[in-house]
Amino acid sequence: MGSSRDPVDESGAFVLGERSAPARRIAMTDADRLFVYGTLQFPEVLVELIGRRPELVAGELAGWRVAALPGRVYPGLVPAAGGLARGVVLSGLDAGEWAVLDAFEDDEYSLRRVVLGADVVWTYVWTSVVAQDDWYADRFAAEHLGSFVLHCAEWRRTL
Repeated sequence: MGSSRDPVDESGAFVLGERSAPARRIAMTDADRLFVYGTLQFPEVLVELIGRRPELVAGELAGWRVAALPGRVYPGLVPAAGGLARGVVLSGLDAGEWAVLDAFEDDEYSLRRVVLGADVVWTYVWTSVVAQDDWYADRFAAEHLGSFVLHCAEWRRTL
């Protein structure tokens, strides 16, 4: 959990500073788990980014929604009264894998701790404009997954 210096947003989630803050990474261990709800829930994407398929366990995050983003094929997680965001929890990520995933996410994402059932996990929360529509994994898989995996492979080669 965060310290008394960690700011907390209106949902009670810890905001642990800017993405470039190295102190945030020092605290991460392979025991920390990450709730993913968009492109990172696809094993093909994870293999291209971190070179393996970590353990994936289905999860649902109450009070949030997976929102479509204007002009983008990937979603953002935003608070939503009565919402339910479906995704998976990744576990066993090492420090290098956390660093790759953190670098991959846009600057508009903020890594925060959230309550998922009886557990506290990390997730990337979107901090910018969202569309009114929800984002659907099955639609993404049918329309964009193949090209997105190629994009991930190309991105990873430049890291």
